[in-house]
Amino acid sequence: MKNEAFPIPSARSLLTGMLALGLCASAAWAQGEGSSLRERIAQRRAAAAQAPAAAALPLTPGDHEIRVAHQGLERKVVVHVPRAAEAGQPLPLVLALHGGGGFAEFMADDARYGLIHAADEGGFIVAFPNGYSRFPGGRLATWNAGACCGDARDRQVDDVGFLRAVVAQLQARSRIDPARIFATGMSNGGMMAYRLACEASDLFRAVASVAGTDNTLQCTPARPVSVLHIHARDDDHVLFDGGAGPGAFRDASKVTDFTSVPETVRRWAQRDRCEGTPQRTQSFTGASCEAYARCAQGVRVELCVTDTGGHSWPGGVTRRGKEPSSTAFDAARLVWDFFAASSAAR
Repeated sequence: MKNEAFPIPSARSLLTGMLALGLCASAAWAQGEGSSLRERIAQRRAAAAQAPAAAALPLTPGDHEIRVAHQGLERKVVVHVPRAAEAGQPLPLVLALHGGGGFAEFMADDARYGLIHAADEGGFIVAFPNGYSRFPGGRLATWNAGACCGDARDRQVDDVGFLRAVVAQLQARSRIDPARIFATGMSNGGMMAYRLACEASDLFRAVASVAGTDNTLQCTPARPVSVLHIHARDDDHVLFDGGAGPGAFRDASKVTDFTSVPETVRRWAQRDRCEGTPQRTQSFTGASCEAYARCAQGVRVELCVTDTGGHSWPGGVTRRGKEPSSTAFDAARLVWDFFAASSAAR
């Protein structure tokens, strides 16, 4: 094959080509319909880099990544705003807290948790804050939920203060109904939701925890809070009857001797001054729910138990090699239905 000499393009030609490529890329980015969550967030990042003033602008329907600083530590928050925001009415807000060792984008994966789809259907804003992480990308993050977990607990990170700051920034950039602010979470994230119920009941109307029991060190809520707890009987991380299972953490010192599910529900029935005994509210194939209905200020304490599913989010997709999650119900839908009912109760 003969060697051929190629002409070296002029600087003007290079610049013209780069501009053309840039325009093509911008056109491709504009076709956000059907793109992945990660791609849409990348688009938002690029736009924010070009226009720093956009950080103060209202959040429009779609996916965003914002940065929230608290006590000298800045963390990311992935936010999904539903099209219902276009009506201009205040919307509910749900904070969704990832599990220990997770990160914001993992919790925002709709195949695993379904919360973005639930937000679009239910008309609420959902925010996925990142826990504390030593790593620049925010991976392997944990929450300081009291007795658990990991570096967040060991460094006494003020996650309650951080999550208050998240809500405050979202209120500044979105129309949020202050009477309909909720928190849910998976595992360590669910434990953190319980800490919010204990220490920020002035802000959060109801919480829902999946596979994470109440491991707070002290709890004196300023007002009653509705609580939903979802757990599998065969959870091998946070054991149903208490304790840490073999799959909880490789380093046992990073977790705790987890509170049992029955004790968690008992504590909240007592804190919410519930009367009587819990009654069956829902039955599914492979699961059931029961609740205390007569509690102070009309709040509710409810427990939903799946027969199988291990340490996972019912209705979601688990990681390869893990036991499949329970298909008895869709946890995202169940959680939102609980929050919606809590809004109507008072």
